[in-house]
Amino acid sequence: MNIIYERFCLWLGHLKLSRVIILVSVILFVVPLFTHYYLSKYESMSISQGDNALRYNLEAFSDISTKNVADLKVRIEEMLRIKASVSTELRELEAKRGRLQREAAAASSKADNAKAEYVRAAAELQRLRVSADQARLAQLEAIRRDSPELAPPIQIVPLQPPSILPSLSPSNEINCRMFSCFDHSRCSLTSSFPVYLYDPDIYTPLTGAEVDGFLKTTLRQTLGYNAHLTHNPNEACIYLIIVGESFPFTKDTTTVSDSYKLYLNGSAITTLPYWGGDGRNHVLLNLARRDLSVGSGDAFRGASTGRAMLAQSTFTHNHFRPGFDVITPPALGPPGGDVWADCAPISPARRKYLLSFQGLQPPPKGLDKDQDGTLISLLEKMVKTAPASDVFFLQFECDPPVEKRVTLPIGDWALCGTDRSRRAVLRDSTFVLILAPADRNYVTTALLQARLYEALRSGAIPVVLGGDRIRLPYEEVLDWKRAVILLPKARVTEMHFLMRSFPDADLLALRRQGRVLWERYLSSVQASIDSLLATIRTRLHIPPKPVPHTVGLPAFNDSYFPPRVEPAAVDAEPEETLGPLEAPYSSPTYQRNFSVGLLHGYELWNEWGEPFALYPQLPWDPTVTSEARFLGSAAGFRPVGAGAGGSGREFSEALGGDRPREQFTIVILTYEREAVLAAALARLRGLPYLNKVVVVWNGPSSAGAGSWPESGAPVAVVRGSRNSLNNRFLPYQLIETEAVLCVDDDAHLRHDEIIFAFRVWREHRDQIVGFPGRYHAWDLNFNNGFLYNSNYSCELSMVLTGAAFVHRYYLWAYWRVLPAAMRDYVDEYMNCEDIAMNFLVAHITRKPPVKVTSRWTFRCPGCPVTLSADETHFHERHKCIQFFTQVMGYTPLLSTQFRADSVLFKTRIPHDKQKCFKFI
Repeated sequence: MNIIYERFCLWLGHLKLSRVIILVSVILFVVPLFTHYYLSKYESMSISQGDNALRYNLEAFSDISTKNVADLKVRIEEMLRIKASVSTELRELEAKRGRLQREAAAASSKADNAKAEYVRAAAELQRLRVSADQARLAQLEAIRRDSPELAPPIQIVPLQPPSILPSLSPSNEINCRMFSCFDHSRCSLTSSFPVYLYDPDIYTPLTGAEVDGFLKTTLRQTLGYNAHLTHNPNEACIYLIIVGESFPFTKDTTTVSDSYKLYLNGSAITTLPYWGGDGRNHVLLNLARRDLSVGSGDAFRGASTGRAMLAQSTFTHNHFRPGFDVITPPALGPPGGDVWADCAPISPARRKYLLSFQGLQPPPKGLDKDQDGTLISLLEKMVKTAPASDVFFLQFECDPPVEKRVTLPIGDWALCGTDRSRRAVLRDSTFVLILAPADRNYVTTALLQARLYEALRSGAIPVVLGGDRIRLPYEEVLDWKRAVILLPKARVTEMHFLMRSFPDADLLALRRQGRVLWERYLSSVQASIDSLLATIRTRLHIPPKPVPHTVGLPAFNDSYFPPRVEPAAVDAEPEETLGPLEAPYSSPTYQRNFSVGLLHGYELWNEWGEPFALYPQLPWDPTVTSEARFLGSAAGFRPVGAGAGGSGREFSEALGGDRPREQFTIVILTYEREAVLAAALARLRGLPYLNKVVVVWNGPSSAGAGSWPESGAPVAVVRGSRNSLNNRFLPYQLIETEAVLCVDDDAHLRHDEIIFAFRVWREHRDQIVGFPGRYHAWDLNFNNGFLYNSNYSCELSMVLTGAAFVHRYYLWAYWRVLPAAMRDYVDEYMNCEDIAMNFLVAHITRKPPVKVTSRWTFRCPGCPVTLSADETHFHERHKCIQFFTQVMGYTPLLSTQFRADSVLFKTRIPHDKQKCFKFI
């Protein structure tokens, strides 16, 4: 019993203890929970409502003692401090997170830059590998080369005057030819053709006829400008003697008087100090300038001249020695200089008169009268039967009358009227009739040459009746069939039909070629003398003297050049290899010193119009056949894929094309914009195929002495002698490549654009190849000619030389072929030099320019004001086109609808292949 009681008490004690524990646990759990709930509520209300809300909540808990409230306030303040600390820590964590994010972004950017740098480095490594391969190939070619590099010929001349040889019998003089009467030993192929002029004041009187003072002065000046003139008679190839113009004829005026023969046959001409006994290598020149209307006879008819060549405008068939004597025009023009003002415009193709003629019929006595009398009646019948739309101007009697005896020596038709009146008729004539001399013994006469001169000057197309038996000036080198219609007199009845059959294009082609021949070879005494000497030199296959370069005045002396600095990174094509990096390689020069005249002599005289100088290269130099690049003539060529072809990768490793490797020179014209120039030089860094940069400093002040960015190629700075836009096209001796990229200092061009344009130019070497396209638009409002237009158009006719490739030859042609009046106009307006170059190239080639890529204009933010920003700029360019057209007689610009873009540009190709250019 006791045991049971004790266990019950023990159980009861445990039960009480459990209840106490449970009650205490509930109190300890619930009270903090309740307190936390209300404190949280209190905190939020205190933040939102301030102290008033706090007092309100405290009053709501009136059962809490004052002591508890004080403790609660302390705890609240403590929690606020904790909150502030947590907020500060959170802000610090947020700032740290921002820094980490920025660091992560910077690291990501750095990684991207590293990847891009890796790509650039890989591309650069590939270029260096290609460059090394190209260098090794060039080294092997240099080792295997078995011929030296050519240069201008070294002059080899004789050291002694002509030796004395027996004179030639008069009966054998008519048989003289170059092989029998000329001493070739005095004219080696490398002699440069030295010419010695006998002083007219000393030696001309010995020939029996005085030369007037004006002509003597003119000839001295003219020959003074000729590069072949020498003052050392011992080294001369030929000796030039000026013969007088007025000759004492016999009473029948058909032969030279006996007294004059004594001068030619006797001691006068044979006592010339370098006559050598027989007169070999001498040229007797008669310009027949005086008494042209009288019809001077053959100056040397019946006279003995030994082995000397004769040069004059009148010859008989029996006395003219083809290939030996030279037919020259009379001295009708000015001494030299620009002659554009004397020329008539080429257009319109058909003028007022279909055919014109002014002349006095020769008397029939002593002449062949089987045709000339009949010709007049046939021509008059042609006029009567022609349709009303064909207007003729045929004048067979002079007004005022001219004595008929003046034409007795040669039976020529005398000139009627004054030079001004004849010119007025010729300017209104589509064709002009020229009649061969009635005396069939004559192959050419001074009057016939005078009529030809006047016709070509006025743009009237000569129709020569009797052209099958007459000869024209320098016909052994000039193709007169491209400018003159030569007909037998028997064709007079069909002449009208023939003239009517010519379309406008052919009429304009004949007229243009006639003007070209007249300007370059007949227009002045200078042109005639140069043509005479060039004709004889061409016979001997001697090249002319090399064309002189322009020596640029360095902007810095030899002891100082601005220090170079590495430019900042510029936008490039990181994933595109454009070509190997090579050391400067100059274009081979003078490789055709002797072959160009033999192979392209016709073009030199009749198309290019420059037989007077030897050029390092020409745009028209031929290339080898395709298989020759691999069979015996592979030196210098860089075929794509070694000849197997390929896409972008193989394309970028080799220059390809049909010509040997080459580089280009950049010419930058600048005017006191050093910051702009520095940026332009920096953009050239790493540009493949760049040989040299020539900076033309046009400003009056000296170039700055600050640091210049490294362009990766030699930079030469030259100062212009004056501020002229023409300085852009000076043929500086610093330019050693055929390809010249003319660039404005503010033109922004990507490397791939430049390389693509260079590759296109290599296939169109005789044309301008570039970026900004323009065209000449007809003035619809006033019909006053063409206007300059820069709007976007489906046609273009000009590519501005502010960003264009041209051949180096055109730099010389700009100063030797282009009329000086056009260059003077450029200087006057400080404008239009690019238009002038487009006129020149189109005039020479009759081809339009080639535009590459879609670029049409350039922007230069931050650049100083340019010339093109002036509001008068476009108005002046309108005037330039109209003035240049007036000077040249026509507008040579030709329109094109063609633009060059890269092969494979929009072609879908496999993923493992590359396009030629990514963006072109």
